[in-house]
Amino acid sequence: MREFDYKKYKEYRWDNEILNYLSQIHEYKGKQELFLRQKPVEMEKLVDVAKVQSIESSNRIEGIITTATRIGQIAKEKTTPKNRDEREIAGYRDVLNTIHENYEYIPINGNIILQLHRDLMQYAETGNGGRYKITQNYLKETKEDGSEVIRFTPVPPYETEPCIDAICENYNFMMEDTSVNPLLIIPVFLHDFLCIHPFNDGNGRMSRLMTLLLLYKSGYLVVKYISIEKHIEKTKDAYYDALEASSSGWHEEDEDPSIFVKYMLGVILACYREFESRVNILSDTTIISETADGKKKVITIKSKAYDIVKASVDTKIGKFTKREIVNICPSISEKSVEAAIKKLMDEGYIKKYGSGKNTFYAKVF
Repeated sequence: MREFDYKKYKEYRWDNEILNYLSQIHEYKGKQELFLRQKPVEMEKLVDVAKVQSIESSNRIEGIITTATRIGQIAKEKTTPKNRDEREIAGYRDVLNTIHENYEYIPINGNIILQLHRDLMQYAETGNGGRYKITQNYLKETKEDGSEVIRFTPVPPYETEPCIDAICENYNFMMEDTSVNPLLIIPVFLHDFLCIHPFNDGNGRMSRLMTLLLLYKSGYLVVKYISIEKHIEKTKDAYYDALEASSSGWHEEDEDPSIFVKYMLGVILACYREFESRVNILSDTTIISETADGKKKVITIKSKAYDIVKASVDTKIGKFTKREIVNICPSISEKSVEAAIKKLMDEGYIKKYGSGKNTFYAKVF
């Protein structure tokens, strides 16, 4: 069995791009914490949107799909699953909710990982939930002609449990040691988890759920308000490329983790940038005026639904749908979004294309 020693990252020389990512993320993190104290109601609405997007994107990466309407209903527990895909989606929803509500009290160890996997697979018919793999698995690539090529061979079943225990022990040691930034250790842990590939099914989804849990526990709560799974799905080719590149030499303990670390930091930074964009749309306008006796007076002007929608439209490049604007503007009702879109159309600011489910809009230039 290969050895794991995260203490070596105390002396590891990370390149300037990674250090720059860390600097930017910490700057955004400070601004986020300020807004969370000022706008708690708006933030809770962002959570609801992010949950639905996380459930949808993480499952879609694995080819597990249903309609947008059904995703929303399952996410809000307003319906029961109708087929295998929807049962898989419901399992992801349950584990996501567990992490959202209890992350501070969830330790990182093998037993917890097994329990989370059990809950992820609880509605599945395989019966493999909560058990490590019992047969050798492989990471394969399907060629255009339909043939398959093995891209990576994970550890054998008999090494799975000790490997998981080892990476959990190393992770916990480094979190207590605090000499290395958690944002460097978390991707290393996730990369090792994926190289171990501990389950016969659900490894990708489990890795993304573990991403949320580890980031929450280290105080990077942006992924509670912005779906990191959505950003991974948008860049999934880069995700798989980074994972494969960092896996070269893994069994011989000669891998380069910086490639995967860099990818994950880029995704986290993208979440913070989207969060700031959402915050700017939701923010009220503050004006400082001067009274007759020379004293300063602070006046806050509440943003109207029309102004919020127009600001969200201005962030879009190319075409967009009503649903996208509704997701960006959780502080206002869907009817208010519809009214604002109609007004923008009447003003000639945007134009409608298509009809029914195929309706979309674009700005007029």
